[in-house]
Amino acid sequence: MPTQFMNVVSVRVLPDYVLALEFEDGEKKIYDFKQELKHPVFAPLKDKKLFRKAKSVGGGIIWNEDIDIASEYLYDNGIPVR
Repeated sequence: MPTQFMNVVSVRVLPDYVLALEFEDGEKKIYDFKQELKHPVFAPLKDKKLFRKAKSVGGGIIWNEDIDIASEYLYDNGIPVR
């Protein structure tokens, strides 16, 4: 069951297509983005220079005007950092 909507307040790009995320409720999670790169919409992010441009805008993560991912997906599928 999906969680309630949580905005991403910060994102840090780690090596090997991993995102370190902090959400508005203070939860910190790691999301391994490699699994998404097989989808055509995310294929341009195989370019590590573009992938490193990830930023939190409007509560989600965007890379450019064409590529973004919803914060609720990242919240539900990220691995909590303890």
